[in-house]
Amino acid sequence: MRRYGKHTDEDDIRQRPNRKGTRPRTTIRPKHEDAVEGMVLTVDRGRLTCLVEDRVVFAMKARELGRKAAVVGDRVSLVGDLSGEKDTLARIVRIGERSSVLRRTADDDDPYERVVVANADQLAVVTALADPEPRPRLIDRCLVAAFDGGLEPFLVLTKSDLAPPEKLLELYGALDIPHVVVNREELYDGGAADRVRAYLDGRVTAFVGHSGVGKTTLVNALVPQDKRRITGHVNAVTGRGRHTTTSALALPLDVVDGWVIDTPGVRSFGLHHVDPSRVIHAFPDLEPGTENCPRACSHDEPDCALDAWVAEGHADPARLYSLRRLLSTRERREGD
Repeated sequence: MRRYGKHTDEDDIRQRPNRKGTRPRTTIRPKHEDAVEGMVLTVDRGRLTCLVEDRVVFAMKARELGRKAAVVGDRVSLVGDLSGEKDTLARIVRIGERSSVLRRTADDDDPYERVVVANADQLAVVTALADPEPRPRLIDRCLVAAFDGGLEPFLVLTKSDLAPPEKLLELYGALDIPHVVVNREELYDGGAADRVRAYLDGRVTAFVGHSGVGKTTLVNALVPQDKRRITGHVNAVTGRGRHTTTSALALPLDVVDGWVIDTPGVRSFGLHHVDPSRVIHAFPDLEPGTENCPRACSHDEPDCALDAWVAEGHADPARLYSLRRLLSTRERREGD
């Protein structure tokens, strides 16, 4: 049976309704000009806790951001319910430009890069002098990640009541990296915590370290009002600590102006994402000597111009040794 007449036009044709609605689809996204700025405090299974002015707001990432993920320390723009009340949820519609990024991979062969912290000013590398034993190669890897990501590193050496710090500090003397030596007893009487706070005033500091080195104990001493985690103990057989922090968390300091970001304990710190040519930028006294290096020089080969530069007295040989030790971390096992 013929449904329409012989002379039909488009007005006679019945339009099939759109099952998803009658509004035509568009690629034009809203500008969200009324979005409010906030800071990501922690991320847990797709839900983000943000600080908006003086309120804690729970949010999720807007679909329009695609695969771009927000991490702790990110400055974000939010819309929706920003009251912070129970069972409310806002949306993150923009992620601000990052001034620095701490990144790592699971190992040196893993191409998948993980952003741990954004917009931190410095990286506190926490290591115990004993129980568990120091791991210089892991410290070196953290320093490389800091230099590559635009963070200023400093060392926090814990458990000084169990071993002296001099032997470990000799490895890093030529790098001119600030350091603080503490022990558990000093943390509770306030003296050690005050020495660490002197480096944190007015800055955002990410804390990273091997499990069991006392990193979370240190953070709890710096931010005593945070009681959500219980510190763990070191396994007497393996020398490894139990993970007591499961996700990165930003906390405001209560004595000085600044933030600390506690990160989960690490047992490896892959550097697949790091271009070795960028590490030289952390050595301004050596960088001018690379002008005569051959193209794509790794700065650790026989015809590297840095050898002659240092031999002429332009820089301390210990600095060149330190540079090459850091550059070789990708070829060494972290427990060496």
